[in-house]
This record gives sequence, C-alpha cells and structure tokens, in this order.
Amino acid sequence: MLLEMHGLAVHYNKVKALEDVSLGLEAGDIITLIGANGAGKSTTLRAISGLVRPSLGEIRFEGARIDQLAPERIVKLGIAHVPEGRHVFPELTVYENLNTGAFLRRDRDGVRRDLEGVYARFPRLKERHGQFGKTLSGGEQQMLAIGRALMSRPRLLLLDEPSLGLSPVMVQEIARIIVDINSTGVPVILVEQNAQLALKLARYAYVMETGRITLKGEAGQIREDAHVRRAYLGA
Repeated sequence: MLLEMHGLAVHYNKVKALEDVSLGLEAGDIITLIGANGAGKSTTLRAISGLVRPSLGEIRFEGARIDQLAPERIVKLGIAHVPEGRHVFPELTVYENLNTGAFLRRDRDGVRRDLEGVYARFPRLKERHGQFGKTLSGGEQQMLAIGRALMSRPRLLLLDEPSLGLSPVMVQEIARIIVDINSTGVPVILVEQNAQLALKLARYAYVMETGRITLKGEAGQIREDAHVRRAYLGA
C-alpha cells in the first residue's frame, strides 16, 4: 500500500472536522472522496499534505509515518497537493508559476525536461508562458496549478475540486488530463463535488458525511448504491 490512513481525527479549534477516517491507496491507482460540502474531503487532503495536524490516528506513506512532518518535508517525499480554487500566483507569469513547483529541486536539467513535458501536456500554457497568472481563464489556471504540481515530480498527486467552476468542455479536458497523468504511473487522490465525474475516473471510492467515511468500495459499485444515486448523482 502506497498510502495508508488509520483512525484519523482532525479538529479546527474545538470543532471536529474528521473522526476515525481510514483509507488506503495502491501505487498507480486513482481513488476518490465524494460527499457534500463540509463533509471533510478537503480536510483529508490537507492532513495528508501536512497543512493540518491530526489529533488522533496516523498517516503512512510507503510505510513511514508522515502525519507529524512539516509540509515542505512531505513535498520532498513526493506528495503534491493542488488545492481547491487553484491558487496560482497572479503577478507571476505562467513560466514563473511553473518554476515555483520545482523550488525544492536542485537537478536543473531534470527541471528543464519536466518543464518541456508540462508544456507538451498543456500546449495552451506554452502559448501563454509569458502571461501573468491573473490573465488566464479558469480552465487555464487549473491547468497551471496541475502543471505546477507536476514540476515537483510527484509520486502522489492530491487534487481538490479540479473541475469546480469550469465549463463542461473544460471539465472533460481536465478529466482527460487526470487520466493521462495517472497513465504515467502517478497515483491520484481526487476530491470532487462532481460525483459522476469522480466515479468515472476512480477505481475505488469513499463517501464522506460529517467528517466520517460512511461507505466505501469499487467505484462501479458505489455508483449503483441507492443512497449515492439519490444524494450525489441526481437519480
């Protein structure tokens, strides 16, 4: 198991955000967390990337505990987090934004090759390499945020609401990009409000409600669950 989470609890001050959350991710896999706003999905990703500290439980990456490490240490281990809302640097160019993703790396030749790889995967970013981040469309900013994460050469990619606020055409493009990244061997943990999309992309799914995992299983099985269909799929 590449990543394991056991009995995790997270509090924001005295408010419990996660309670007894356990999940696992195999190398090369895509798993998804689905649920309503406030269910704890984003907090789960933030705990993995070290942005919040658990009050109980543990997180292991390749067998070693990471739940007490600083975020920069976790990035060095190869875990890249693309947060909800994209958060590109508005006053930096596309090129400069991408290079911030490699700030911990010292292999200049490798960084240059990876930049060329990002431009090959996202031709639109290459076309706009000198534009400021704030001038890009929402879809282009999402590409930039994912490209920046890829510049860290991740061994695990955390994606939080990558389709949020995008047009249907751009949603399909982001879905294609996720599949393409995963096909190169990069495992993905996907948080998505668009449950139809998430269950189509993932092999395994976890349903979260009020900070707990209430249902888990193969994505195809979860898609056929009556409660999931009523609550999240509009069926």
